Parts: sequence; C-alpha cells; structure tokens
Amino acid sequence: MEIRKAQPEDLEQIMQIYVFARQFMKETGNGNQWIGGYPSIELVRDNMQKEGLYVCLSGEAIVGVFYFKIEEDPTYNRIDEGAWLNDKPYGVVHRLAGNGKQRGIAGFCLAWCFEQCKNIRIDTHRDNWVMQNILKKNGYQYCGIIYTHNGSERLAFQKVS
Repeated sequence: MEIRKAQPEDLEQIMQIYVFARQFMKETGNGNQWIGGYPSIELVRDNMQKEGLYVCLSGEAIVGVFYFKIEEDPTYNRIDEGAWLNDKPYGVVHRLAGNGKQRGIAGFCLAWCFEQCKNIRIDTHRDNWVMQNILKKNGYQYCGIIYTHNGSERLAFQKVS
C-alpha cells in the first residue's frame, strides 16, 4: 500500500468509501457518529484544497481515505476527564475510512501519519469500538473527552514517540 494526496479526480471513489464507512459504523453499533451525510462533499473538497486529504492505494485502487495535517485543532483546546500527553505541536487525523475490501488500512494510514509527526492526536465517538480498538492496537493512549464544533462528545487519544 502507499499514501498520496487526494486529487479532484479521486472525489467519487472517496465519497463511495465514506458511504461504505457510514453503513459499516451503523452495522457495528455506531449509528450516531457520521450522520446527515457527513463528511459532506464540500468538506472533502475543502480538505483537498487545504492539502490535508490523503488516499491509501493498493495498486491503482483507492482503498482508504483520511485527513492529516500538522496543525492546532480548536476542538482539542479543552479536554475533560483527563489531559493530553504533552503540549507540543501535533498532527491531527480525522475521517479515516477504508473500503472494507482490504484489511490493515487503518493501521497502515496511522503508521504513515506517525512517520510524518511523532505526536498525533485523534478522536472518535464513544460507540466506535472498532476505531477505539484500532487506536489502542496502534499504541494510542486514551487521554479524555473533547467536544466537536457542534458540542458532541468524543473520546480523545494521543500517540507520542
């Protein structure tokens, strides 16, 4: 597998992966995280324009997608019931999803992100047991609770070298 920045011509495949991911989350008991068509095509385009959207390729096929950038995320300024592992500059990972046809995509993408920045923060929904297990398996530590822009609670994780 390999990682590259998403291109406008990838948009249809990216959106199909997100459709699959929403259905997968519903089927695994997490029907409340990506609701109302989230992530929207406008958000995906915006992430591309900001050069923060990446795709994971297996051969020529796009098998995964995620947002990664070394930047401060305003939703991470407040953390309840815990604390971040450090206050150093960090990379953020958001909207990580695979196409369901290949195993190991999340671990591969997370490892790539960690190669880019040795201090990563990520969050997920309380009902997203699949992602929580992936994060723990890949060395992420639970840090506390953060709140998204709309006030929704998320479990926050961090990995440092």
